Amino acid sequence: MKCWRVRPEGGRDKYMLRYLTAGETHGKQLTVIIEGMPAGLKISAEDINSDLARRQHGFGRGERMAKIENDKVEIVSGVRLGETMGSPITLVIKNMDWQNWGTLMGAEFHKLDDKYVQTRPRPGHADLSGVLKYNRRDIRDILERASARETAARVAAGAVAKKLNSEFGITVVSFVREIGGIKADIGKMSAKELYAAAEKSFVRTPDKEAEQIMIEAIILAKESGDTLGGVFSVVAEGVPAGLGSHAQWDRKLDAKIAMALMSIQAIKGVEFGLGFGFSAKPGSGSHDEIFHTKAAGFFRRTNNAGGIEGGMSNGENIFVNCVMKPIPSLKKPLRSVDIHSKKAELAEAVRSDVCAVPAAGVVGEAALSFELACALQEKFGGDSLNEMKVNFKNYIGQIKRY
Repeated sequence: MKCWRVRPEGGRDKYMLRYLTAGETHGKQLTVIIEGMPAGLKISAEDINSDLARRQHGFGRGERMAKIENDKVEIVSGVRLGETMGSPITLVIKNMDWQNWGTLMGAEFHKLDDKYVQTRPRPGHADLSGVLKYNRRDIRDILERASARETAARVAAGAVAKKLNSEFGITVVSFVREIGGIKADIGKMSAKELYAAAEKSFVRTPDKEAEQIMIEAIILAKESGDTLGGVFSVVAEGVPAGLGSHAQWDRKLDAKIAMALMSIQAIKGVEFGLGFGFSAKPGSGSHDEIFHTKAAGFFRRTNNAGGIEGGMSNGENIFVNCVMKPIPSLKKPLRSVDIHSKKAELAEAVRSDVCAVPAAGVVGEAALSFELACALQEKFGGDSLNEMKVNFKNYIGQIKRY
């Protein structure tokens, strides 16, 4: 994930804030390198571990979450005495199940028994496209990296971004609004109220009645060897107007956020604010009217735009809905074709979750948080947190004086 600006003199793009992840689902570890984080930001492993734990919770997760993984991060570079130094930050998350997979996933060459080679791609997964693209004979070469296990690394990067955002009064929360066609009644609760209620729920939804029905649906899907998808919402509060830009297509804030969220495994749709609901409304009922008071400045009484207009934040909450498809690993697998023999077969039956929508919301928080951190760094610059804060304070003063 990267954020950039074009150098005034032209030439190659200059990266301001980015992260890279590495590692496979059954490899030794996941590794994250974050570049461009300003110096002076206080961060600890516990700040990151709390979100890693939230990602592992949620009714419908598989036995790997319950029995094998207990993700903890180790900060191995870029932080000294509890503060970032401005150098690249390296985070490591060990895979606790590695000792059982060393023979299959180790880097050293040895002849692998044919019984361990996976040749039946799962419909809906990266399996077939990946083996065709990379010319592999074992689907495991693709599925190990395509797996949603990689999202633990994204959550770690997002947790660091959350710490930066909090220095500027920005918070990012999420909640589940639908699982398997069962919709939560969101009502008129604030984002903080929705989040507080969701964190007490086994499926991270604020609607207690819907929660029970969702749980029953997940149980039924598990008993029938099936999986369920759903919809989660991610909300950012405290975002000032003016992040992003209208000037070029690749600088629009909603475009960057949409890309980050769509890149999460199994996400198939993203909408801001009213989203697809705009298709049924006239313009007079769609757009958020503008008001002003001396105390509050400019504000809206509705937020159909989801906090972004013209590719820029408008000062309201950024509100995004994401739809997650059902997980393609089924206990009762769908029809497929063996990539070696070309004979009709059932797809591989791989251990997985029944429903990961609650966890996906936490990953969504990380994705949105990092993009907002990028936007802050792009707008306010600075190699140190103090420098960014001075620029931020001057800008907020400019808005208040307007």
